[in-house]
Amino acid sequence: MEGRDKTRELLGERLKRLRLERGFSQRELSSPGVSYAYISRIEAGARQPSVKALRKLAQKLGVSADYLETGSEVRADELRELRLSEAELRLRLEQDADASAEEFGALLEEAGEAGDSEGVLRARLGVGETAARRGDYDEAVVQLEIPLSEGAISPLTHADVFATLARSYSALGRPERAVELLERCLAEVREKAPEDAAAEVRFATYLSYALADLRDLGAARDVVQQALSRAEGADPYSRIRLYWSLARLALMEGKPRTALRQIHRAIGLLEATEDTRQLARAHISCGEILLDDGDHDAAGPHLARAERLLEDRADAADLGWLWSEQARQRTLAGEHEEAAALATRALEVLKGSDPLKLARAHAALAEAKGAGGSVDAAHSEFEQAVKLFVRENRWQEAATTSRAWAQTLRAADRAQDALDVLDRAAEYAARVPLVAAPR
Repeated sequence: MEGRDKTRELLGERLKRLRLERGFSQRELSSPGVSYAYISRIEAGARQPSVKALRKLAQKLGVSADYLETGSEVRADELRELRLSEAELRLRLEQDADASAEEFGALLEEAGEAGDSEGVLRARLGVGETAARRGDYDEAVVQLEIPLSEGAISPLTHADVFATLARSYSALGRPERAVELLERCLAEVREKAPEDAAAEVRFATYLSYALADLRDLGAARDVVQQALSRAEGADPYSRIRLYWSLARLALMEGKPRTALRQIHRAIGLLEATEDTRQLARAHISCGEILLDDGDHDAAGPHLARAERLLEDRADAADLGWLWSEQARQRTLAGEHEEAAALATRALEVLKGSDPLKLARAHAALAEAKGAGGSVDAAHSEFEQAVKLFVRENRWQEAATTSRAWAQTLRAADRAQDALDVLDRAAEYAARVPLVAAPR
């Protein structure tokens, strides 16, 4: 191997070199789950080893799995730090939750074996977050409760983690647990960092969402109004968060125009920033509210503005959301084929992403197919949408989508099927908690 450029050495070549240097035959290097035939295919370049196989082979060869995979001489702890940073970046960019989950899982195991407590913490938080992104809220709760019970995180250092845990509780039908957690967070922020208005606003917003999930809209509004008084003179994002919360509460109260006014206030603040992504999201929200209200003409300009703002900087979740709402707008405008194409694109990019956005994309495609006369295809897509809403305990959305489903079936003279779906809609509607009276 002398004179060879190791930086260009392929994985299979590196495996063979290390095996021969250490005097192993392929059969001697093999182990349960890693047969000598499997090793032969890797060395021939015909097979890419799994993460588990890499670790087994590396351990027997006396090298790190990273070195076996990449040929890099960087220390294992430095490589782990780099991989953690890259995985966390992909998580922030909302890219491929399944791949991120696998990487964080491997990093959690490696950091544990190496006694790297900080690496274990970061990897565990990544596992919990990716589990929530994939809709596996039981796993998210298991993983995120561990560092919480160990006192390894606090609301002031890991606000997003507490938000994810609270959201997971609510998705599992335990909103009271989410309220309890966020009330403790808000109290801790007020006690330990009374000058940090932004942190207080952040947790007041999260708490308002949890209270809204309990349908205690009066308490949710009180929390937001108190935080608004604290947010005067604070950074614009604090007030934006609160306007967004007020919009959400207005929608839950059946007041779409009030919700629009609150989002327009957020847009006014966002216009003064360079945050085109959040501004685009605000315009998509406006479009969504207007479409829910049946005003596709007014929704169109908001969605077109969002598309211009996002340009090439959009992630999968934003694109999927935008295309879903554009699909709904085209359906209401009578452009069924274009609507179906947009909804199909949305579904493609949203795989493994936010389950609620995925549900809305299925519903958008169902509406497009139904309006275009493809009732069987619409029936299948509505079923997928409702299934996702039910899995997330979003009973109001499940009921609303089921009623649209029944309407599509009735228009196709499938009266009995429509009645069956309406029965399900009634069951879902009955599970929506009653709205508590304002305090």
